[in-house]
Amino acid sequence: MAGGGGRNLAELSLDEFLAAGSESEPDGAWEEEEEVEAEARPGKGAAAERRLNGKARPAVEARPAPRKKGKASEHKDQLSRLKDRDPEFYKFLEENDRALLDFDASDSSDEEEERVHVPPDKLEVASDEEDEDDEQQAKVKQKRASFIPVSLKMVEEWKRAAERNLTPKLFHTITQAFKAAVATTKGDDGGADPSKFQVTDAAVFNALVSFCIRDLFHYLQKLLFPKPPKNKHKLILPSTSPLWSKLRLDVKVYLGCSIQLLSCLTEASVGAAVLQHVNSIVPYFLSFPKQCRALLKQAINLWSTGEETVRVLAFLVLNKICRYKKELYLSPLLKQMYIAFVKNSRFTSPNVLPMINFMQRTLTEMYALDTRTSYQHAFIYIRQLAIHLRSAMTIRKKENFQSVYNWQYIHCLYFWCRVLSTIYPSEVMEPLIYPLTQVIIGCIKLVPTSRFYPLRMHCIRALTLLSENTRTFIPVLPFILEVFQQVDFNKKPGRISAKPINFAVILKLSNANLQEKVYRDGLIDQLYDLMLEYLHCQAYSIGFPELVLPTIIQLKSFLKECKIANYCKPIRQLLEKLQENSAYISNRRQKAAFGVASREAVEQWEKQVKEEGTPLTKYYSQWKKLREKEIQLEISGKERLEDLNFPEIKRKKQNESKEEDKKEFKDLFELDSDSDEENAGFPIKGKGKAKQASDDSSEASSKEYGEDDDEEEGRYEIEEDEEGLEDDSDSDEEGREGARVPQGSQQRSRTGGMSRADLELLAQGDEDVVEDLAFSDDD
Repeated sequence: MAGGGGRNLAELSLDEFLAAGSESEPDGAWEEEEEVEAEARPGKGAAAERRLNGKARPAVEARPAPRKKGKASEHKDQLSRLKDRDPEFYKFLEENDRALLDFDASDSSDEEEERVHVPPDKLEVASDEEDEDDEQQAKVKQKRASFIPVSLKMVEEWKRAAERNLTPKLFHTITQAFKAAVATTKGDDGGADPSKFQVTDAAVFNALVSFCIRDLFHYLQKLLFPKPPKNKHKLILPSTSPLWSKLRLDVKVYLGCSIQLLSCLTEASVGAAVLQHVNSIVPYFLSFPKQCRALLKQAINLWSTGEETVRVLAFLVLNKICRYKKELYLSPLLKQMYIAFVKNSRFTSPNVLPMINFMQRTLTEMYALDTRTSYQHAFIYIRQLAIHLRSAMTIRKKENFQSVYNWQYIHCLYFWCRVLSTIYPSEVMEPLIYPLTQVIIGCIKLVPTSRFYPLRMHCIRALTLLSENTRTFIPVLPFILEVFQQVDFNKKPGRISAKPINFAVILKLSNANLQEKVYRDGLIDQLYDLMLEYLHCQAYSIGFPELVLPTIIQLKSFLKECKIANYCKPIRQLLEKLQENSAYISNRRQKAAFGVASREAVEQWEKQVKEEGTPLTKYYSQWKKLREKEIQLEISGKERLEDLNFPEIKRKKQNESKEEDKKEFKDLFELDSDSDEENAGFPIKGKGKAKQASDDSSEASSKEYGEDDDEEEGRYEIEEDEEGLEDDSDSDEEGREGARVPQGSQQRSRTGGMSRADLELLAQGDEDVVEDLAFSDDD
């Protein structure tokens, strides 16, 4: 019947179906007894259960019985039947395995069993994670407990042992201690691979770091190379030593800790000492490319943002690495250094300007290491400057003008002029002279107004530097002489300021600056300096007389028109030197026996004249010494007039003067407010002049600058209006004081021997007296 039970219900006859159903009942009862025994004997229960389930499952599936009870309920029923059938065994379970009998007998379906069964899995996983965390914490506590504290005695012992004979084992120990010391600078627990040592005392830290920086690598060098090299200037990599394999990992750890120490130090003296040490062990960094790149990144940061000594030492490290591994590190290093230079040249002040000049000069030396690599970078960045200029010239919007007329753009122009001047002569870099010159000239012509004269002067100096060092003629004089035609130096200044304008740290002037006297004083000095610097470069040229002829004509015209002696004196002195040098060159070239076509003879003649010297070059050398002293004072922030003690003019305010008048004439006038109101309505000459001056300045600014005024210019205009108002109030006070003095004197002369009624009549007649004075002033 078992075989019949395995067939489909459609194949069974009625007798076979009934027979199968009757046989299944005792089988089910036997199955229940076997399950109870299997629970009691776990070793055999699993196999019996699998065997019985294989026989009983077809019978159960064959009949459409109602849904079975939950397994918990069935197990409870089986245990209850076991108590009746085998009391002794049930008693044995109660005594030895009570947990098997005491369990939750709540009836549940298969779905409920699955739902209740999920949480234990999750709880087990969570408990495993907690166990892992506990294990990790236990390990960390164990490691902390196993740390060896470093003492001064240990450091001294390491010093003596290293001095006697440094071994790889001793070097490993010192390196681990140095790693522990550096880890304290950032508060680390040691990282992924902590050191076995622990440094907690500041004195121990200083002693250990000082020993490593000063002496450790000197002993290591003796260990790697017992015999000193024959050529001391030749670089010998430590990786060529036979002991390198034993020391390589410890040296790598030490170099990484040195870079971390550089990034943590804030004291300039300590940072300088570490950089000196790093510079001496550059060959070790060259053996590890990853550590070398990290060192370059940190050195660039110190070169661009550190203090003066730190900047110099960081540059020495960068230069040394690139000289020995030029093909590997130079190109990315030039890019990163140029970007750092541009970022740190956004603002310029007397304090920042020396640092920007230092960055320009040192970066120029880096570009001079390899002209072919430098040409690729210079071409890209000069082209980028030209693109910014082209967009400003075509679109002509405020944003585009600002992308050109800023400190970063001007410093970049001057920097590339310095690079081309330093590398000259170079066939590779020489083609970049012309496009760079065109970009600078276009920058001058973009907004050729008087407000941007300082920017124009920066561009002229860059062109002068480029023309002098590359022996290329660049027409610079027209941009200087144009200023003489645009500015009226005879015009009376609208404002007086004792503080001079430092043209070296500004790019544009405000509307208020254009009205000041110090602006024209400084402008004359700047024009004098620029012409002298440029013409000094051409003083030995065979064509100097023809070159300076337009300049001489323009300067003579200026001297005829200018009526101010302080402006005429330096220009007249410069004119005399130009005429003297022109006559000297004319006399020398008249004696020449070669023609203009022989270029070699001309160059030889110019070289001879330059060596002998000309009147203009001799004068320039004397002037340069004096000028450098003045520039140093300006850069250091010391103004020319700071030592002069000018007397302060304290002017009384209008309300104070009224109060004093009231006290003075208290006995004469009882109705002071009426007289004040009447006096306030009369026109005063000083006030009218001040109004006219402010109107003229506003009309000039609107006509000259138009749409070029930005927010900063607006602030200058506001300041100018406020000061104009102050000048108006001062002129009011002066006019009123001038009107009151004769009035008071007349009143005092009439007060002798007069009665009270006569005084009141006299007070009513004051109007006519003041009105006569006002009309006489206007006439």
